[in-house]
Amino acid sequence: MTQSQTQPARARAAAHTALLDKHPPRAAAQQTDLSSLARYMFLLMLRNVTSDGYVIEDPTRPGRFSLPGCVVAAPSYPANTPGVDQDYVYNWVRDAAITALELVEGDLPASPDGSIEALNDYVLFVQTCQNNATPTLAHACFTIDGQSRPWTEQSDGPAIQTIALLRAYPQLSGSSQVIAREVIARNLEFLLGDYQNPTTNLWEEHQGLSFFARAVQLRCFRDIAANTLGIPVPQGVADAAGWLERALQNHWNGQYYVTLLASDSSPGVSAVPGTLNYDPNIDIVSASVYGAVPVTDTKLLATAARLRGQWADDGSAWQYPINVDDRARGLGPLLGRYPGDVYDGDVSDPVQGGHPWALCTANLAELYYRLATEIERAQAVPLDDLSRPFFAQVGVTGPQPPAEVAGALRDAGDAMLRAVVFHSDHYELSEQFDCRTGYEKSVRNLTWSYAAFLSAIRARTPQQPVKTVVRKTAKARQPGGV
Repeated sequence: MTQSQTQPARARAAAHTALLDKHPPRAAAQQTDLSSLARYMFLLMLRNVTSDGYVIEDPTRPGRFSLPGCVVAAPSYPANTPGVDQDYVYNWVRDAAITALELVEGDLPASPDGSIEALNDYVLFVQTCQNNATPTLAHACFTIDGQSRPWTEQSDGPAIQTIALLRAYPQLSGSSQVIAREVIARNLEFLLGDYQNPTTNLWEEHQGLSFFARAVQLRCFRDIAANTLGIPVPQGVADAAGWLERALQNHWNGQYYVTLLASDSSPGVSAVPGTLNYDPNIDIVSASVYGAVPVTDTKLLATAARLRGQWADDGSAWQYPINVDDRARGLGPLLGRYPGDVYDGDVSDPVQGGHPWALCTANLAELYYRLATEIERAQAVPLDDLSRPFFAQVGVTGPQPPAEVAGALRDAGDAMLRAVVFHSDHYELSEQFDCRTGYEKSVRNLTWSYAAFLSAIRARTPQQPVKTVVRKTAKARQPGGV
């Protein structure tokens, strides 16, 4: 018997692996079935939703605990995430509503009365926050026990929250439906008195007339007007919707939609002062994903083309180096918020140009998927001089059959989601990816990152909702540590 045969198996294996080239394990992006992955992304998102049996303590206020239905933006704060100076253990109204929309689609196990307990909890938490909102119902951020945190007023919040409550309504208990109706009524009363006013924008950096807020408010008014749930439609909703439809067109500057206007007096030329290098801004795409901008709007597509180009094209001053590397892998591109971003998310602010975000990338992928479905439905491609650069980016350079164009769009969306998977930390998603290395950075396990990925997957396979692949694992959910 040789000496090597007398060595313990563990020692022999260690000797062998010591000679191998070392590289970190990566998610197998090209081999991963994106729809199947959704079930795991759903559970990762669900870890950030509290209940009566899954309670977290506020890291900055010892002895204060989460209420059921709180959607924690991320379980990340400086003390537990070295190198990060952001505390995300709070409830943002917008993030929570976007998450609730995915809870609706998650096919969670029902209570004996047929309702979904996580959604019942969400409704009760929403009411607590609404009752504590100060100075207005547009207050954007709350503690995990539903108290107003000193923060900004963002009028997209009540709108997208109302959208989520309308979608959740059939899955609520009778008592929760009563609460939902009360919350919706108060939100609508506020919005009808506020929709023409400036607000703090999606990225919480400037005040003005926000394209994103207006698009979400328009969807909210349309949804309430079309509801068949017996929820009253307040007087003035139709007029407000018409006004917002016209106001959104004021953001067109001849080349792209401008994210923030100072006034509506001069369409497309009154950008908010101090917003240099703020456009094209990804919140225009997000306004289509979460708001009322149709995916066939060629002005939207022209804006989306500029967004992709500024971070992916050779020669662009804002190109992310990681997108060059990913191109060789057949992945990407990854997208950020806006070209002049300086937010690092860690402790290095300012960083000129910023970094790509998972949710921004997923939002553009969703636009591709939804447009593909609409092209197949209508058997028409919205190709004109404005949208031509958009289609050229996915390989469509002239008239082609709708099925071929739809296929090219889906392939483009897949390449973007696979880049998110490739750069994930074993499928866990932080807020951002480093623009040079691709490694995750900033706050870890951002709830919105998972929700945006799930929303994109639902758009990718509308004939096979994500809920059909989530149920198998959602029933076995066990609370995990935040």
